[in-house]
Amino acid sequence: MADPMRIRAQANGGNAVVRVLMSHEMETGQRKDSAGKTIPAWHITEVTAALNGKPVLSAEWGPAVSKNPFMQFTLKGAKAGDKVAVTWKDNKGDTRTDEATVS
Repeated sequence: MADPMRIRAQANGGNAVVRVLMSHEMETGQRKDSAGKTIPAWHITEVTAALNGKPVLSAEWGPAVSKNPFMQFTLKGAKAGDKVAVTWKDNKGDTRTDEATVS
């Protein structure tokens, strides 16, 4: 798998806009391969975000989310220099974390 995530966080007044592009295949478990066998489900199940170590976002995802999902959210009270960390976990137990500094 390539980079697990690309995170950009930009200060905007008293807030920060965070954009995250996650690298993940996101199989639903309903498609079949060329031999007719079902491709096993493989998708992100949990996404969390933290600002300077304090949890600010928690989401539960399922197989309906697209391949290489993009997520954007706004953090109130964030300022330039703050650290934003995003973590995802998939149904096979793989966990990835990446961090960005608000600019």
